[in-house]
Amino acid sequence: MMLNAQQLIAQTADFVRDKFLNEGSGHDWAHIRRVWHVARALAQQTPEADPVVTELGALLHDVADWKFHDGDEEAGPRAARLWLESQQADEGIIERVEAIIREISFKGLGVATPMSTVEGELVQDADRLDAIGAIGVARAFAYGGHKGRPLHDPAVPPITHDSFESYKQNTAPTINHFYEKLLHLRGRLNTPAARRVAEERHHFMEQFLEQFLREWDSTDVSTHA
Repeated sequence: MMLNAQQLIAQTADFVRDKFLNEGSGHDWAHIRRVWHVARALAQQTPEADPVVTELGALLHDVADWKFHDGDEEAGPRAARLWLESQQADEGIIERVEAIIREISFKGLGVATPMSTVEGELVQDADRLDAIGAIGVARAFAYGGHKGRPLHDPAVPPITHDSFESYKQNTAPTINHFYEKLLHLRGRLNTPAARRVAEERHHFMEQFLEQFLREWDSTDVSTHA
């Protein structure tokens, strides 16, 4: 039986929650739920956006992330299609959700990553907002720990990745990720609403990094009695 739009969204939310509930890299159900809710709120402020495509794109944006599938960029679109086809979703919806998943990833500081649809812009903004601020800091270190990366190594400088392949192969310490991606997300958001939210979160990251580096070098500890 073909589901109506709200049933399809609810079934998809259940599917994704069950799949990612105990995920430990920061790409868990809590992350996806936040992205879903923010994207939905942005869609409510964007009359030209299809709310169903926006919500499904948000829910499925990490369904099979290339980072956990040997760099396979089509794993996510493929998994989303299989799920939506099993729910008898309209082909037009499936294709637009696939496009969101295919295009959403940050691909390197030197690589332009425009979204081809307004729904994609909203989901990308929601995903990028969750990568900055306090939650973004926590998620960065969760992912670094998941991958066995050191916190910081001053001998390994951040680099500009000029291709997606270079970015995918990166194994640098977690602190480098702030300079190679996170500190640049504020300037790569699509909507005024997301940019307003990003200001405070960006400032928090800057403060965190200043404090982290002071503590790393112990310059916050007085040497005088």
